Amino acid sequence: MAEDYINIVVNNEIFSIAPQTTVKEVLHAENDLDIVGGLIGGAIVGLSMPLTVPVNLSPVHRNTREGHQIINRTSSFLLEYIMATRFPAYHFQVGQSLNQGYYYELLNASEFPDLDIEALAEKIDAAVHEAIEADLQFNSNFYNVETACVLLKDNGVAMIKLLNAWPYNSVPLAKLDNFYAIQYGTMAPSAKYCNGISIIPYDGGIILQFRKQVKPSGNAHLMQTYRENRAWNKMIGVATVGDLNESILTGKINDIIRMQEGLHEKKIIEIADKIAANRDKLRLICIAGPSSSSKTTFLKRLSVQLSIAGIQPVTISLDDYYADRSLMTPEQRKNLDLESLEALDVDLLREHLQTLVDGGKILAPHFDFSTGTRVAPEKFTPLQLGPNQMLLIEGIHGLNPAIADSVPEESRFRIFVSSLTQLVIDEHTRIPTSDTRLLRRIVRDRRYRGTSAAKTIAMWPKVRRGERNNIFPFQENCDVMFNSSLVYETAVLKTFAWRYLLEVPQNDPARVQAQALLRFLDMFVPIFPDDIPSNSLLREFIGGSSFNY
Repeated sequence: MAEDYINIVVNNEIFSIAPQTTVKEVLHAENDLDIVGGLIGGAIVGLSMPLTVPVNLSPVHRNTREGHQIINRTSSFLLEYIMATRFPAYHFQVGQSLNQGYYYELLNASEFPDLDIEALAEKIDAAVHEAIEADLQFNSNFYNVETACVLLKDNGVAMIKLLNAWPYNSVPLAKLDNFYAIQYGTMAPSAKYCNGISIIPYDGGIILQFRKQVKPSGNAHLMQTYRENRAWNKMIGVATVGDLNESILTGKINDIIRMQEGLHEKKIIEIADKIAANRDKLRLICIAGPSSSSKTTFLKRLSVQLSIAGIQPVTISLDDYYADRSLMTPEQRKNLDLESLEALDVDLLREHLQTLVDGGKILAPHFDFSTGTRVAPEKFTPLQLGPNQMLLIEGIHGLNPAIADSVPEESRFRIFVSSLTQLVIDEHTRIPTSDTRLLRRIVRDRRYRGTSAAKTIAMWPKVRRGERNNIFPFQENCDVMFNSSLVYETAVLKTFAWRYLLEVPQNDPARVQAQALLRFLDMFVPIFPDDIPSNSLLREFIGGSSFNY
């Protein structure tokens, strides 16, 4: 029996199976669409994978983060197949994450001046659901790079450019009929797992919605910022990872860095000019954004430009208005969510903002995160706004109406700082914005805060929940949105993050995410940070900034 069977451990129960039995068969998932993959030693594997050696195996369920990624990846591939085989005249490219899905922009819209996008979306949706009903089967295999280039020749130049700097001898390809695409991670084995997705029209393109059907609305600032940055990326010739790698390998990257940093400076100057043009009315500048969006450095660079315009900025950090935990009950401390508005002393903050805007004096508190308490009152900072001064507040809740609605609307200017990654891997595969911010935070926290990559990854789901509940619902309240993303930044972060991700122990739950990020970084040619300007937003995370934090 020892020669004919192998032992597989599933949820602490041992199963003896014949070699080559698939993950799906071991997990009894033949008819269970809730199980979309397997987990072996920190790696996500497909249900079709045959097992040949003893391993510990766990199911990956649809409603987990990893399960969502599998379904999203599978659905994107199915849509790519449908577009290539049923609607080849329409050239769609993946873009912003939007309304529980991905927005696809129609790049050759000028060729169809009379296009009814709603009718087209309906036809695409019908074709996708026809494929789901037929339960089309996906296959995957590894091919050498030369063969992969031949098989992908009809998929556009983005995939071929990516393979020009592919670091391995073989490439994983997903296949459906005679259609191939690079497989960037685990996929479900067939189309039926995509049940529940939908294709809807939006803003001249379509949205592939993965789960909950939400009517798109209220994304004007987001879409404007997205379109501006996509247009700029295309103008400089760096719209995909393959383009970026090519610019690095051909020595053009320093020009790209200078142009990208110049664009950031131009945008910050434009924002400062808008504020200066209304200096007679404005007294309060509110700055908000998600974790690791570089709010702090943005504030410092904006302050420089405001000073040039003759406006002296006075800054307050919302972090200093956290409620003193020594005054809380044990139950309150136990259930405290630092990402929630309730963690702040909102009443005191509102009072101080109103007093300052009215010309009065305050003693601004300071919060000691090591003790969870405010410092002694004698260490508070006296503040009062002079005639040429403006108050700048920065923090994750900066655009929440509950913070500053006591200040007249005409006296406020609101800025949302986000990191909208406009670089895509290929025309149908986007880079998740949250992954880029996670890499920023992993590098910063490991280098300067003594926090391991494993701990940062473990905290990230809670951070993301806080963003969804407390930050993103208010992003469209802004007067202007600033994209802090740098087209080249992942290639720089790789030089630091690679080592830190490898430090995550094999048996640590964070290893799953670490492995996914390592595979993602595989695609980038690294850039050494020597030529990154000292005032770059990226310096907040990699060090060497000319600003003090």
